[in-house]
Amino acid sequence: MTPPDDEEPQQPAQYDPHHPSGYPGDLEADVVLRDGATAHLRPIAPADADLMVSFYARVSEQSKYYRFFAPYPQLSDRDVARFTQVDYHDRLALIVTVGDEMIGVGRYERTGRRTAEVAFLIEDAHQGRGLGQLLLEHLAQAARENGIAHFVAEVLPDNRKMITVFTEAGYKVAREFEDGVIVVEFDIAPTDTSFGVMQAREQRSEALSIARLLTPSSVALIGASRREGTIGNALLRNLRDGGFPGRLYAVNTDTKADEIEGVPAYPTIREVEDTVDLAVVAVRAEMVADVILDCAAKGVRGLVVVSSGFAEIGDEGRKRQRYLVGLARSYGMRVIGPNALGVINTAPGVELNATLSPVMPSRGRVAFFCQSGALGVPILADMAGRGLGLSSFVSAGNRADVSGNDLMQYWYSDEATEVVLLYLESLGNPRKFSRVSRRLAGRKPVVALKSGRTTQGVPVGQMVRRSQLPPASIESMFRQSGLIRVDTTGELFDVAQLLAHQPLPKGRRVAIVSNSDALTLLALDTMAGCGLEVAGEPRNLSADATAADFGAALGDVFGDDRVHSIVVIYTPPVQSNGAEVAQVLAAAAAGSKKPVVSTFLASRSVPAELRVPDADGGAARGSIPSFLNPQYAVGALAKATQYAEWRRRSDSRIPDLPDIDTAGAEDFVAEYLQRHPSGADLEDADRQRLLSFYGIPVLPAFPVLSADEAVARAEDLGYEVILKATAEQWRMRPDLADIWRHIHDEDDMRAAWAEMTQTFGVASDPARAQFVVQKMAPPGVPVVISALEDVSFGPVVTFGLTGVATDLLGDRSYRMPPLTTRDAAEMVREVRAAPLLYGYRGSDPVDIPAIEALLHRVSRLTLDLEEVVRLDLRSVLAAAQGATVLDTSIRIAPNEKPRQDTSARRLT
Repeated sequence: MTPPDDEEPQQPAQYDPHHPSGYPGDLEADVVLRDGATAHLRPIAPADADLMVSFYARVSEQSKYYRFFAPYPQLSDRDVARFTQVDYHDRLALIVTVGDEMIGVGRYERTGRRTAEVAFLIEDAHQGRGLGQLLLEHLAQAARENGIAHFVAEVLPDNRKMITVFTEAGYKVAREFEDGVIVVEFDIAPTDTSFGVMQAREQRSEALSIARLLTPSSVALIGASRREGTIGNALLRNLRDGGFPGRLYAVNTDTKADEIEGVPAYPTIREVEDTVDLAVVAVRAEMVADVILDCAAKGVRGLVVVSSGFAEIGDEGRKRQRYLVGLARSYGMRVIGPNALGVINTAPGVELNATLSPVMPSRGRVAFFCQSGALGVPILADMAGRGLGLSSFVSAGNRADVSGNDLMQYWYSDEATEVVLLYLESLGNPRKFSRVSRRLAGRKPVVALKSGRTTQGVPVGQMVRRSQLPPASIESMFRQSGLIRVDTTGELFDVAQLLAHQPLPKGRRVAIVSNSDALTLLALDTMAGCGLEVAGEPRNLSADATAADFGAALGDVFGDDRVHSIVVIYTPPVQSNGAEVAQVLAAAAAGSKKPVVSTFLASRSVPAELRVPDADGGAARGSIPSFLNPQYAVGALAKATQYAEWRRRSDSRIPDLPDIDTAGAEDFVAEYLQRHPSGADLEDADRQRLLSFYGIPVLPAFPVLSADEAVARAEDLGYEVILKATAEQWRMRPDLADIWRHIHDEDDMRAAWAEMTQTFGVASDPARAQFVVQKMAPPGVPVVISALEDVSFGPVVTFGLTGVATDLLGDRSYRMPPLTTRDAAEMVREVRAAPLLYGYRGSDPVDIPAIEALLHRVSRLTLDLEEVVRLDLRSVLAAAQGATVLDTSIRIAPNEKPRQDTSARRLT
């Protein structure tokens, strides 16, 4: 709740000193409410007694009656003690606070081994803001971690709001009417439906939180200055001259004037008479916290912090940055920055330029998120130079709060945006990034440029978890999410130029109409490298081809159903008939659903001659973009074609695995960690048991220490066995055969034992080689499937063929669970050694569906069990029928840093 103007807002308790024993700090979370404002959610503690009493006094009698089924005007001391003193395991209460006030509470109490009763109480003034839904999500997540699987609630029939909280959560809810009360029961295991409900609510609330920043009716610049060359002066002029139609205020503590640069001026934001939606902050870093308290008192809805002096300067700045974000969120405000360039919104009626850039791009359909403030100005200048219109732009600086994930949620439902561009320096929450970008890419093209791919460096000022995965994993994640990845800013705008004006290709076949043989060859070479196909022979015209010549050739290709896209090259030695050719090209392309790109007089934009004007005088859809040379044009077309193919993947789904036993696996892991609190590598029997819960059988291998033991074990197995050295130092040695196959009898086994112990030099100590005897598997191609719990990405599944060469060359594919059918298919096919699986040089093709099935099962296991920090099916023999798992390695350990993307909404 925002304090009145004449009241000093208190610094909210960053919940601390007096944590009771067992207080689960990991349950604390900043959350976004249904209206886009923020709040803080945390477990209750005994020190909250006064907070609880104050909260209860503000709750209406009706709400109290709905909670307790009887008049309950006030809480006794015994009630307060009971409600604030919980054990955080069998009894848990979570509260939501804004500023220094509590506005809602939810709690569960265990009533059976796997069952708990749940109840909520929301302050009336904050009902309808989605608090009940948020509390249910977080209570369910905490309850699952504490071994609870089932919630029960009793609700009065006319308490429709609370009934709706349960029935719309996405769980399968059972209701019964008993003694005048509705009893609601449901399992709290996440389902596709409940997760879908959570995602939809998350998208709406986070989109609204960004709308509060990008569509203000009034803006105050705090730190405004009349001195030219200062940040405060540049921001004020850009705000004033950018066309912003709303109320604008200049705030400077030193000013005694009534105006600065013609804008009404005030010493503090509190003294502004009217409401203020957005505050742009450009004061010294040490003053920002006081400014936030002033903004909270004024009821400001969001902040753009341009000020530097935060995480980019070191430890002191990082502490200051964390404090800034926590303080702002606690009072319901989102923050762009600090150290940000600012925001732009060209929408009619908004026309906001709250940046340090003097360039205000024209209105358009392209949105841009940029982490780098330094790069923001040249990026905006480049866009303006190309005539590429902009819908909105955000430079997030240190990205302490608002990130690219938030902007993608906003642009998902923003009708003014048709193409999204991302310049990324780091990924704060890769799992959420993958999920949100995939959802957005299913609706609109997303073009991404990621810097630091080779080093995975984290820019100064951005506090993110450092991944241990190779750069190829990020490439795979982008591909999995449908993002169009580019390598340069030039390529970023080339692709945007095409996507903003032309339809998506319906296939890979491209026709070329050109009056330059040399440039046609460049186009053909680029097409071959990009995987595009030539539709027939290029239409090579003479250098002095007329408009009629182009018209005839264009008529042919536009009318040819085999042609999916068209490249037009026009570079006459004398520019005499350019306008006529442009008219013919524009007429031929008008109304066509085939994308057209051009190299038209070597221009780099949408030439006026090829432009379909929109209402603002810009380039509407149907305009034909021109590129400096055909390599750029074809490169952009190839990216659009790959994206279009990704969009058409209607058959992609997450397969059902009805035979898995998740509960059994979770119990196994919990019991194992009780025996091994610090974690450990699983022994063979435990590995087989864990994998069995997910339907992954492993061919048993039996350790042996002597030739006699090997013979005895082989006789037990009925021979047709192998003898294998499993010690890591002997595995995959190209100069040593670590497996002896086709052992048919005792003589074979003794010969194998003698030869291998001598080869490995372990005749006197066979234990060093860790020999095992194993039944022969059907012949096939050895592959490896692995999963790793990364501190940043969470679970990541890897596939590749077994061998030193593939290890050395890093020939692996990567995906983040859950895997769709298409994800698994692509993992198998995109490794460079994949032809070995498909009958290379006359060999038998292997059972690809069997490999894909294993990928899905490993994906599900690692998604369900975050304590499985490493899993390797390090020897899988893919045969003509089936795939046999021969060797495994698994490590289980407590997850010290929980995954960032959970089934309960939170800001990270």
